[in-house]
Amino acid sequence: MGNWLHPKISRRTSVQAGAVGLLGMGMNHLAGLQTATAASEQLRPTAKSCIYIFLSGGLAQQDSFDMKPNAPDDVRGEFKPIATQTPGIQICEHLPMLAQRSRRWSLVRSLTHSTNGHTLGHFFMLTGRSVAPPGFSGDRLPSSIDWPSISSIVGDAVPTRNNNLPSAVVLPERLVHWSGGVIPGAYAGQMGHARDPFFVEATAYGDPFWRGAYPEYTFYQLPNKEPTSPTPTVFQAPNLKLSAGLNSRRLDGRMELLRTLDGQRQALENSAHVESYDHHRQAAISLLANQDIRRALDVTNADEKVQQRYGKNSFGWSLLMAYRLVEAGVNLVQVNLGNNEAWDTHGDAFWRLREKLLPPTDRALSALLDDLVDSGLLDSTLIVMGGEFGRTPKISGLPEHYKAPGRDHWGAAQTLLFAGGGVRGGTVVGATDKIAAYPADNPKSPDDMAATIYRALGIPSTAAWYDDLKRPHQVYYGRPIDELFAG
Repeated sequence: MGNWLHPKISRRTSVQAGAVGLLGMGMNHLAGLQTATAASEQLRPTAKSCIYIFLSGGLAQQDSFDMKPNAPDDVRGEFKPIATQTPGIQICEHLPMLAQRSRRWSLVRSLTHSTNGHTLGHFFMLTGRSVAPPGFSGDRLPSSIDWPSISSIVGDAVPTRNNNLPSAVVLPERLVHWSGGVIPGAYAGQMGHARDPFFVEATAYGDPFWRGAYPEYTFYQLPNKEPTSPTPTVFQAPNLKLSAGLNSRRLDGRMELLRTLDGQRQALENSAHVESYDHHRQAAISLLANQDIRRALDVTNADEKVQQRYGKNSFGWSLLMAYRLVEAGVNLVQVNLGNNEAWDTHGDAFWRLREKLLPPTDRALSALLDDLVDSGLLDSTLIVMGGEFGRTPKISGLPEHYKAPGRDHWGAAQTLLFAGGGVRGGTVVGATDKIAAYPADNPKSPDDMAATIYRALGIPSTAAWYDDLKRPHQVYYGRPIDELFAG
């Protein structure tokens, strides 16, 4: 048989290539198809890394980045808009530090999808897909039938910049519902557990109804009930901490480190699938053996001035950790700002946003932008921030649970923030109607958000990932938001 010449192939063709056996082609031809796919589009990436900040619970767009000051009282809420450094762009008065840095970030005000449910909303926004896979039950249990997460796609597709580090890291915790169920969407799903991102679990809540950037900005979700545990205070990576007496010199002995990690096997198995234990153990070894990573994770012992700039709380420490991981060479860091759906402001919304949620986010994100600028890394680091959905236009109340009103779930509209990685600052893409209910111009989807991340990191639109049976699956399901980028 002569040499096979594989033409450039489209996304559809790459999916159809899964039937190569039916076409009479041997499995040995899949390598050629992979090569053809990669070669079909040569891209110059605008970013080397991405920090995806996820606001679990859903940030109200009209109380943050898409304010409607001329709307009726029951829509516009209590907050006033303030001018930013970019003429014509206004944001919430409780985001003053970000307002001063508006030339460094841009907004997409027209992100929309079809669900008002937390679990499916998380799934859409963490996988970058606007539909659920066949058989998706919607329960709080990640499954092998799930679409792979954005972090798993990036971890698989983007060459590692530091072979001693995982390509994708999620911190400072898994997204766990107050009921105890693990929210799906952040895992590799159909890719297999070996391609799960690496989870740094640094938080310990006790009572699952604690919320916010503890310990400085903690609040209790159900004010009509009493907490069953003290306010959370501990922020550390328990699965990565060293046993007493294991200093940096002794850490160089990998067998000693293996014994240390094996002593923590139960803790690792509690936070990861048993069958992927060896994979996680090797990742932990690489993390612990790397001096830059030990420094990155040890954020509560960072210089006092640095901690003050970010905020000495779980939000600040998380974004400082993300900065240090990107600095060390990790390709994608997903930062979950607020477990247990902290941004789910059904009631007491304006007090919580004003006193507990917006201030630490404003400070930490501003410090992250400053450090990326000062280090020269902003141009090569894409930042994306959003939640699983927005909030309802009209304010409502749940008096049985809360003393003051709030807003319910709303998948039809939310605002995303983008910065760095080639994004043109001071730009607004899309718009919502007069009450921030629906996109009025240029609607975008979770698929488009994911495509924007992939495009910035240089993943070609014809790219595919391959399952354990070597079947190709397309990466892109949307179009990159090109309006965000210069040129």
